[in-house]
Amino acid sequence: MPAPKNSEDFPLNEARKIVAGLMAPNPYIYWSDLLLNAILGWGGFYLVIITETFSVLNIVAFLVSAFSLYRVAIFIHELVHVKKGTFKAFKIVWSLIGGFPLLIPLFTYQGVHNDHHRRDTYGKTEDGEYLPFGAEEAWKIIAYVFFSFAIPALFLARFIILTPLSWFNKTLAHYAWERASSLTIDLMYRRPPPTRLDGEHWRLQEVCATIYAWTGVLLIYFDILPLKFLAVWYLATMFVFLMNSLRTLGAHAYRNPGDVSMTVPDQFLDSIDVTGGILSPFWAPVGLRYHATHHLFPQMPYHNLGRAHKLLVDKLSDNSLYLSATRRNLFHALSTLWEDSKLSQQK
Repeated sequence: MPAPKNSEDFPLNEARKIVAGLMAPNPYIYWSDLLLNAILGWGGFYLVIITETFSVLNIVAFLVSAFSLYRVAIFIHELVHVKKGTFKAFKIVWSLIGGFPLLIPLFTYQGVHNDHHRRDTYGKTEDGEYLPFGAEEAWKIIAYVFFSFAIPALFLARFIILTPLSWFNKTLAHYAWERASSLTIDLMYRRPPPTRLDGEHWRLQEVCATIYAWTGVLLIYFDILPLKFLAVWYLATMFVFLMNSLRTLGAHAYRNPGDVSMTVPDQFLDSIDVTGGILSPFWAPVGLRYHATHHLFPQMPYHNLGRAHKLLVDKLSDNSLYLSATRRNLFHALSTLWEDSKLSQQK
């Protein structure tokens, strides 16, 4: 009987050769995808405000708006991976129509997400995007999902109150950066001092997000915008974070207890590709249904991940380890994580 395979047996070099021609991003796909979903997202947002609450058109408009804005928001993941110095105009436009109005400027993810891919920090306490859900109590999985309902309020407080005060107080400025400037899942995460990985213009982004937030507050205060605008914004943003929490839980096995260094194949085997389910492009947009493959090739553009997955399944001389990171759908991924968590507590 052959010995069980482990990460050392993963054919990484062979896999790299197979997908070598899929690393170039197509700007036309990026631009058309972003702009179309921004139009659907904000157009639907406007319809929600002007239509009768809970009418059929109102509900349909909200769903179209929420899912489209979710896709717009998820582009933040793609933007931290594009080659430095490229997609400059795209980043500016995304910030103006997505990042700032949703109060998730690029600096809240840039740098932080880089640590999630580094070999010496992935899955460890320095990785704010990782918690050992698969090795701890199952209730923490549920608590993480429910925390999504409060995140928009925290971001409002961050940019309406904390940010302006931090400009005049060094202690608050330090707190704002360390504890309130990162899109992470670990509430205990402390962000290190800014480096070049955090971007050259993060302070300007902070100012712009604050201007957007205060503009909304003032327009509502002076009755230029209805109070319904704030309610719809909160619900749409909450939907974005709720969907992203489910996507995040379905993205990894989360078995690293927090002190183990993991190679690229180790990261892959701790990550998930979801190949089935007609709803997958909606709950895991911009290629994130292939999260395990993404961890093998972080620089691969999102529109090539599906093709890369198919090529690797078909052409790897031994695809057994590669297929071990595959789940049929989101339910399969989440139920596996839940079972892993329960089994870990029985040991």
